[in-house]
Amino acid sequence: MLVLGLESSCDETAAAIAANGRVVAESVRSQIDLHQKYGGVVPEIASRAHLEAVEDLAQAVLRKAGLKLENLDGLAVTLGPGLVGALLVAVNFAKGLALATKLPLTGVNHVKAHAQAPFLYTDSPNPPTFPYVALVASGGHTSLFLVEDHLNLKVLGQTLDDAAGEAFDKFAKLLGLGYPGGAVVEKLAAKGRKEAYQLARPLIREGLNFSFSGLKTQVRLLYEAENLDNRPHNHPDLANLAASFQEAVIEVLVAKLLTAVKMTGATGAVLAGGVACNGALREAAQVALSQINRPLWTSPVKWCADNGAMIAFLGAKQLEKGQNLLDLAAEAQPRWAADSPMPTL
Repeated sequence: MLVLGLESSCDETAAAIAANGRVVAESVRSQIDLHQKYGGVVPEIASRAHLEAVEDLAQAVLRKAGLKLENLDGLAVTLGPGLVGALLVAVNFAKGLALATKLPLTGVNHVKAHAQAPFLYTDSPNPPTFPYVALVASGGHTSLFLVEDHLNLKVLGQTLDDAAGEAFDKFAKLLGLGYPGGAVVEKLAAKGRKEAYQLARPLIREGLNFSFSGLKTQVRLLYEAENLDNRPHNHPDLANLAASFQEAVIEVLVAKLLTAVKMTGATGAVLAGGVACNGALREAAQVALSQINRPLWTSPVKWCADNGAMIAFLGAKQLEKGQNLLDLAAEAQPRWAADSPMPTL
């Protein structure tokens, strides 16, 4: 099934065409330059940028694929969760396409799609096998799922406060490293000693939920107590703090992931979401899973971040089953839980 997927849940506008997991064409327009000076995503700016980009990107992927709208089998769009104004841009554009072309349109849960990103490929597939545990960690979400098949998953644990990606962003902002925080913190951490500061590992042995707000507070208090605001950005003390902070977050994420795999008897684990771009996290998870003889599935970095390909992939699975079909009354679902059916429209 050849499906056009559209994504506009936060600060990246994306479109892609995929068929049975193979990504035929894709395009992403980032908004990082628009939000950097504010230290985070500004919803109104994000929405306007999506509005300017979504049609261009849809046309671009059709050109790249050498296709026309009438060659497609269906349309898929992120319906939630996310920023409501941002979501509405792609949702309304997709409804217009569906009305004009008579193609079936389905609404996809953004987080649920992240959990299946390792099914995507361009050359040779190496798909996960069900049931697997998925850790989806990003700026807005940190959750553990047992993924039973393409359409069904169960929540095993989730953050009680800050998401892991949000914690990285706030840490970066504290140190004046800029936005987004994940990549710059990882780069700085590579120059430091992860054992330099003894930081908390919140809830590491307490169930499968996460909490990063206390760790964030501990780091801020250390930063203030040691007057680190007077250090240049490349100072060893800042690198040590970054390394220690990153290690604390990674230890918690990997420990919970490993526990979830053991508890469920899953075939293996998936790392997904923007935080899964972190090389140290990937390495630590790989080592942990190998110790219990379970595979770790990841996708290329471009499919860890928000993208249209994962929306097209899961959308095709839903269309095949007649699930989550949208009509002109469809509304964005900014708080749509990944394990919940789409709310009645």
